[in-house]
Amino acid sequence: MSTADLSLPLAPSDEPLATGHSSYRVTRAGRHAPCYAEPDEIAQEIAVALEYNGISHATLLATPTDLEDLALGFSFTEGIIRSARDLYDLEIAETAKGFIIQATIASACVSELKLRRRSLAGRTGCGLCGIESLDEVRRTLQPLPAPTLAYDATAIAQAAQQLRARQPLHLLTGATHAAGWSSSAGDVLYVREDVGRHNALDKLIGHLLRTSVDTTGGIAIISSRASFEMVQKAAAAGMSVLVAVSAATTYAVNMASELNVMLAGFARDDSFTVYSHPEYLNTEEVSLE
Repeated sequence: MSTADLSLPLAPSDEPLATGHSSYRVTRAGRHAPCYAEPDEIAQEIAVALEYNGISHATLLATPTDLEDLALGFSFTEGIIRSARDLYDLEIAETAKGFIIQATIASACVSELKLRRRSLAGRTGCGLCGIESLDEVRRTLQPLPAPTLAYDATAIAQAAQQLRARQPLHLLTGATHAAGWSSSAGDVLYVREDVGRHNALDKLIGHLLRTSVDTTGGIAIISSRASFEMVQKAAAAGMSVLVAVSAATTYAVNMASELNVMLAGFARDDSFTVYSHPEYLNTEEVSLE
């Protein structure tokens, strides 16, 4: 087989984009193994442009599934709209270069849109592309009220374990992140996947907004590291607990402390690390110092 046969879609026109993956022919190789070719599933990463009332605002690189949830969640967590009611209509058009989401929002939100307007080429690993000044990095958010219930460590560990089992696109391609919403008992109810960790969380938040799910008493779980923007999105959506599979950054920890979000990381097996507000846990902390 020639090199021209490698990494080409097998039949891209036969598979709808909504699946989130495409079949490619790849070559397996190894130090002590013979090379061989076989089909493989690759996660789709496609440009998605967002327009509000005819104003071009942002272009994201995303997996083209649950785009309605992505548009609603992004609009809300970016502060463009104040609630799902401010989003009047969505039209999604597929083009040769990607997707265009045309949103109609309340006229009262257009001024906020212009304040936060950014013409960006959003990368899957970056949530700040196109930001023009340091003042735009952080939104002004009010601290969340303290939760009325205590969270059980077993429930948090269980939710993290369930998230790993409910990522079909990741299991197929190995290239996507996930964001899940769990009850306080640790039962994962909703999961959204995307090649971008920010997009996955926006999709989840968009779904919760669209279906009017109360976010004051559950647990948000993400398959990625916990950056400040993930904390900011969770706080904007009223989520008091954010649990990450990987580590947290200093900015994320500081923001979670200020916004009254219990931030946890390294949620693997039966343990996790709490970076802020451990008092939300239904357990007594024992100092090892």
